[in-house]
Amino acid sequence: MTQQNVVVPDTTSGVSLTVSPTPAQKKPPPAPGGYISISRRRRVLKNLEINGDQRVNAWVESMRASSPTHLKSTPSLSQDHNSWILHHPSALDMFDQIVDASKGKQIVMFLDYDGTLSPIVEDPDRAFMSHSMRKTVKKLARCFPTAIVTGRCKDKVYNFVQLAELYYAGSHGMDIKGPTRSSKYNKDSKAEAILFQPASDFLPMIDEVYQQLVEKTKSTPGAMVENNKFCLSVHFRCVDEKKWSDLARQVKSVLKEYPKLRLTQGRKVLEIRPTIKWDKGKALEFLLESLGLANCSDVFPVYIGDDRSDEDAFKKLRDRGQGFGILVSKFPKDTSAYYSLQEPDEVMSFLQRLVEWKHMSQRARQNNFLDEEDTLKLEIIPSPSMIIDRILGDSRMKMAPCQLPCYKFLKLTQKLQLWVRPALEVASRIHSCTAVDQPKKDREATDKGVTLIITSVLCQS
Repeated sequence: MTQQNVVVPDTTSGVSLTVSPTPAQKKPPPAPGGYISISRRRRVLKNLEINGDQRVNAWVESMRASSPTHLKSTPSLSQDHNSWILHHPSALDMFDQIVDASKGKQIVMFLDYDGTLSPIVEDPDRAFMSHSMRKTVKKLARCFPTAIVTGRCKDKVYNFVQLAELYYAGSHGMDIKGPTRSSKYNKDSKAEAILFQPASDFLPMIDEVYQQLVEKTKSTPGAMVENNKFCLSVHFRCVDEKKWSDLARQVKSVLKEYPKLRLTQGRKVLEIRPTIKWDKGKALEFLLESLGLANCSDVFPVYIGDDRSDEDAFKKLRDRGQGFGILVSKFPKDTSAYYSLQEPDEVMSFLQRLVEWKHMSQRARQNNFLDEEDTLKLEIIPSPSMIIDRILGDSRMKMAPCQLPCYKFLKLTQKLQLWVRPALEVASRIHSCTAVDQPKKDREATDKGVTLIITSVLCQS
């Protein structure tokens, strides 16, 4: 992948991930094929190369086609929805099949913001995410690398989300920044943050067009122009539908003087972007490459979004043959996503189930790990401190230091043996250790080094 104007960490301090080797690639359960689009948007958008009022009418008709109020007036909506849902089933209903397809792979989460993590509201500046959603996304990021990919300005979305451990790709991926807080996927807090801004040369032009659009559209009640740094959004949500065509003409009259900018349509919004070949699909690939997962066969990207601009990411996942897309919509839409969810509340439920599944999988592996052999050796674990984490589980958070009952460690003292070599690594966690002689059957192990048996553990309060 060609990178221009890119600043990324070097190999010693950048983002790194360890991915375990897995069996052959396992694709997500395919949605049934043969679905014929119920909307006319694809056909309409093919006609956008024409000029004048026909182009404006195409934009307006496409926005109406994606409007819930417009769809409610469609007599065949129920029948169309039933047909559509067969080909894009609920990700909640298909959850078991989805996680089964991801087993043995590194899941990476990509989330749109508006309409996905927060509800669509009339005032874009009040698109706040709920406390429950923020808490869910925070837990998600502890389990998987997680990125917010949005058409909004990166800084504005960060102010909404307020989670420093995430990746943020604003302006449809034209403004990307990695975590500003050290995490399991970015362990070096002093490492240079990932930064990618391929459209920086367009900033003066975009600011100029923004001023002109604000002036041009101020006569239209309800019109709002939003500066997303590397792109602009003209919102139609609070504009009388009868005025949509007039507002679209105003936008077009400004852009005709700027051939290096292009106009695209979303949900009750017209967006102005640089003409560079960059979109949310390209942003997804860049983030995977930054994580060192671009060429891995055992990566499993999941992208959740609700808008037309998210289709670029859905198509990219289909082209890669990895992971899947989930469209958030209550109404049938032409999409390249495999699955669907109806609203942000369902998105939160899906993310919560994903976190719970991850925790259950970890506990199952830990239990199997402890029961397989009577002696745990360092060669098969990352560190002794992780053994203690696995044994204690959540109980260490519920009791004061050194007050855990002895019976909790009865089996532990019989089974858990740590080599002396890494003892310093867990010195802050081990209250006292006693070197002991081993039975004859363990003499061979003893010859390799004195073993330690934990007699008490200093818990973290």
